[in-house]
Amino acid sequence: MLKWEFKRGERAVNVHAKGRLVFNQNYLVVEAALAGHGLAWVPEDLVQKHLTSGRLVTMLDGWVTTFPGYHLYYATRRSSPALALVVDALRPA
Repeated sequence: MLKWEFKRGERAVNVHAKGRLVFNQNYLVVEAALAGHGLAWVPEDLVQKHLTSGRLVTMLDGWVTTFPGYHLYYATRRSSPALALVVDALRPA
């Protein structure tokens, strides 16, 4: 069971969410939330359009988990030109 980690100032809380639905892909979590099946703990950028449209709302706004960003790991320091293109495409503007 995945624990949800929340932080408010110096206080941190770990919650073991219990439920009947378990997903291994975030888009399924979002679809379940859109269908009214409960809360979804996903990166905000995945649901921004639904927040903007009002289909979803944020909860526990005071208890935010910071996300340092996406990371890309690869086996060697020598990268191929193809990998360099992928890294450049994923790098924030």
